[in-house]
Parts: sequence; structure tokens; C-alpha cells
Amino acid sequence: QVRLVESGGGLAQPGGSLRLSCSVSGFTLDAYAIGWFRQSPGKEREGVTCTSARGSFINYADSVKGRFTISRDIAINTVYLQMNSLKPDDTAVYYCGAAQTMAHVLCSGDFEDTYWGQGTMVTVSS
Repeated sequence: QVRLVESGGGLAQPGGSLRLSCSVSGFTLDAYAIGWFRQSPGKEREGVTCTSARGSFINYADSVKGRFTISRDIAINTVYLQMNSLKPDDTAVYYCGAAQTMAHVLCSGDFEDTYWGQGTMVTVSS
């Protein structure tokens, strides 16, 4: 059974940092593209960053380039999102998603056979 569990959300001040974790089970990270998505109230879910199954291709949304970094620890089947220089606009529910497809396809959010976590809330506010 495929399962993704996010953690690490919370409250951060503008300019601060948070690290999100996504622990997966039921599949191995080297067989699936995986990424982070977010959804703010009144907005559609957007792909933040996705990595290919082999980790050779990573894409980032323009809004987070240079501030967010995705990484994987295959040994413990966990994906991380390091978020630095946080802005109020980064406030959203962050989801982990995985699928057997290419990273850019996963990040489009349109791939039907995507597995999702339950999400973790990130609030950036002073």
C-alpha cells in the first residue's frame, strides 16, 4: 500500500526557514518521481519542485528558485523540502506527491495516477 506522510509544517517569520519531510512507504524513491506541491486558499494546487526517479532532473517553480531545495534520502525513503527566505506568499498547505512518470509531468499536477500525502500547513507571518 502506497503511503506518503508529510511533517514539519508550522509557523515561520518572513525571512525564516522550515524543513518539510515526506516519509513514503509502499514504493521506493528510485522508482518514482516525487515532488512538493502547495495550495493556498482560493488558489489551485501548484507544483513547487519535483525530482525524477533517478534524481538526475529537478525542476523548481520560478517563485521558489534559489530559496527552496528538494532532497532525498533513499535509504530511509524520505524526501525533504528545505525552505529558506520564506515569504508570506509561501503560506499554504504543502503536499508530497509521487508518480511513475517524468518529473515535469508530475509537477504539472495533471498526472492522474499520482499518490498524495495528507498535507502539512505552512504559515509565514510576523
